[in-house]
Amino acid sequence: MDSITVSNLGKAYLHYSTPWSRITEWLSPFDKKKHSLKWVLKSINFSVSAGEAVGIIGMNGAGKSTLLKLISGTTRPSTGTIELNGAVSALLELGLGFHPEFSGRQNCIVAAQLLGITENEVQQLLPEIIAFSELEECIDDPIRTYSTGMQVRLAFAVATAIRPEILIVDEALAVGDAYFQRKCFAKIKSFQDRGTTLLFVSHDPGSIRALCSKVIWLENGQMRKFGDVKGVLDEYTASTYAKEQMLVRTEPEKLIGSEFEYSTDKKRDCRLDFINHTNLRNDLEISDFYPQNMGWGDGTSKVTDVLLCDKNGRPANWIIGGENVSLVIKAKTMTTIENVAAGFQVRNKFGQILFGDNTFLTNIDNPLIFEKDRVFEAIFNFMMPILPQGLYSITAAVIYGSQKNHVVSSWMDDAVMFESHNGIAVSGLVGVPMINIEIK
Repeated sequence: MDSITVSNLGKAYLHYSTPWSRITEWLSPFDKKKHSLKWVLKSINFSVSAGEAVGIIGMNGAGKSTLLKLISGTTRPSTGTIELNGAVSALLELGLGFHPEFSGRQNCIVAAQLLGITENEVQQLLPEIIAFSELEECIDDPIRTYSTGMQVRLAFAVATAIRPEILIVDEALAVGDAYFQRKCFAKIKSFQDRGTTLLFVSHDPGSIRALCSKVIWLENGQMRKFGDVKGVLDEYTASTYAKEQMLVRTEPEKLIGSEFEYSTDKKRDCRLDFINHTNLRNDLEISDFYPQNMGWGDGTSKVTDVLLCDKNGRPANWIIGGENVSLVIKAKTMTTIENVAAGFQVRNKFGQILFGDNTFLTNIDNPLIFEKDRVFEAIFNFMMPILPQGLYSITAAVIYGSQKNHVVSSWMDDAVMFESHNGIAVSGLVGVPMINIEIK
């Protein structure tokens, strides 16, 4: 059964050209309307199954917060319907509604009652709420003396005092400190494990990958895509990168020259077999960056092959952590480009980046210039960390510019898939091969 069903949802606000237009319309309601409609959401359709976790991403102004407000009932839709099966708890603007002159304790009681918790239940839950917020020492002080972070702690503790069937979270936790964020995410995760449906807005793809199985991508008030977390986030990353590069290319001199940030104390074994020229392209279109044939980029080069090899140089599709491996990225230039680098990322099955490297970060000291039709390869030699048993992927890329400011020439997600096999228990996402352990 679906917890949330959204059908043809839309939200429009009245837009007046001047304040006088609004007043005139109020005074003469039967005359010609003085307003136009500004649609912030239009034709939104999706459903979320019970216990499912769905992330919502999009640029600022895409309509993410408006969508959550509509679903949580704090604002009404202009078109369409929303069906909810279960009690809803929404963490939108945490602390909104707190009275500055009331104490933290008094605000807890009022806020909990507004969420539908009875007075007797509030009194029973109050010790737990205060303990979770860790504000025991100042709980009877006026809220106006609290910092924003302290208000977030208290508001989150109240909103999650009782496990909801549907939990809606906007980026309210972004203002909290790292410790409390981890504490909040752990509580959200425990709700998920007990069957709570989650809608989660974030600009952090890592948080969405960790919590969600599906993603809604909003763009200009419309649903651009809804589907598997990895596929949607990979395409969203490509699109976002495209917009960034459309801004960067207006000042190409920032990318040209010798702005490389080499770390000469790093002597990792990495080499680029190639050399040769040009300035940045100024004819790029956003469509040049969208995924095409497993990859994306501006088309100045193309990753043609990626190989993961064992210590004997043989291509391998399974690896034991702690052994020496080589990663070979082969590419070809489609035009002349300069200040070139190659790099990679190793990701787990959730798309989380475990580690990676690129030749900007190594001890290659000269800017690299490649002529058109140059075939080249980057070879990374390293010791594979100990990974929990399972499936992993390697993303490969060729970029040009500098470490801070660069353009993606060719990017290929999931260029190589491999399995990790070992009988060693790994604590965390990545284990470090130990040379020696002593107890003295």
